[in-house]
Amino acid sequence: MKKIFSVFFIFVLLFNICIFQSFAESQLDVSARSAVVICAETGEVVYSKNMNECLSMASTTKIMTAILALEYGAGDEYLTVTEDMVAVEGTSMGLKDGDSVSLKSLVKGMLLKSGNDAANAVANIVGGDITTFVKMMNEKAKKIGMYSTSFETPSGLDGENHYSTAFDMAILGAYAIRNPEFRSICSAESMVVYYGAPPYRRVLTNHNKLLKIYDGAFGIKTGFTKKSGRCLVSAVEKDGKTLVAVSLNAPDDWNDHIKMYDYAFDKVSSISLEAKTENIKLNIVGGTKSKISVKADCVSAITATNSNLQYSTEIFIKQFEYAPIEKDEIVGKIVYYSNNVKLAETNLVATEAVSCVEK
Repeated sequence: MKKIFSVFFIFVLLFNICIFQSFAESQLDVSARSAVVICAETGEVVYSKNMNECLSMASTTKIMTAILALEYGAGDEYLTVTEDMVAVEGTSMGLKDGDSVSLKSLVKGMLLKSGNDAANAVANIVGGDITTFVKMMNEKAKKIGMYSTSFETPSGLDGENHYSTAFDMAILGAYAIRNPEFRSICSAESMVVYYGAPPYRRVLTNHNKLLKIYDGAFGIKTGFTKKSGRCLVSAVEKDGKTLVAVSLNAPDDWNDHIKMYDYAFDKVSSISLEAKTENIKLNIVGGTKSKISVKADCVSAITATNSNLQYSTEIFIKQFEYAPIEKDEIVGKIVYYSNNVKLAETNLVATEAVSCVEK
């Protein structure tokens, strides 16, 4: 018998273990001026080269624009774009004044075709105007831990106050791929969309060659301007391990990322996350027992090998349950965090059955 599950926070457990960041400066010959590889779940650095240097990041900026659109609620409803929205230089998905297009198609146009017109349209639709949307971008950046980043444009066109770091862009990439819809779009080699006046079928092709040349690659975004050079934020999953890599100003970015991933996947491992549940008791009302113990299912996280990961847990459980209770019935959950980022969650289950008191 399964019950509707509502929870109350009752414990926060902090595992006071020293966190270790595994830097590998100068161990790889990469062309990038700045580069980093991090564990997607924990944010731990596995490889870095000048990862905190502030540089222009070109169209990788559109990762932020896209995730804000998706969190806003990008749907399939058709909207009409104006000349002011789409009149922008650089790469384009081909929008024209008066075209009907959905917000979701604009996200696809940004992530696959790197459309600056799509980014400007999103900014106007979601933010009301570009200035307001850029403010939203910078607020989101600080909220997710991008402390050395300043956005000035939604598309990634160069600006005096438009810059980031390889590490910050990796944090953004790791955040974005936690959104299933974002991940689905950025990992597609091509997608069909409909827009125009009236809308008609178009095929958008992804600029990210890594999807075809590296096993397990599923994103994320390319970028280029004369000022920034070639920029790339990518993600790869192998054997249940997900890493995010960033290169800024990298003449040989594809090979840089291949080298970094080949190196980094040998430096990460899976560890079990633990929470002390032996002192947690579930109160039972109307049962043959007044209290029972609970236990947690096993859960793991990917971390840099030989590092000690600092993480905390929140345990959610009701103040009491009504009998009967079945053994292994879900009665709560544990959520694991590292640096305020959710790593994983798992169920709390009853260790024994409890029958109702006979009347």
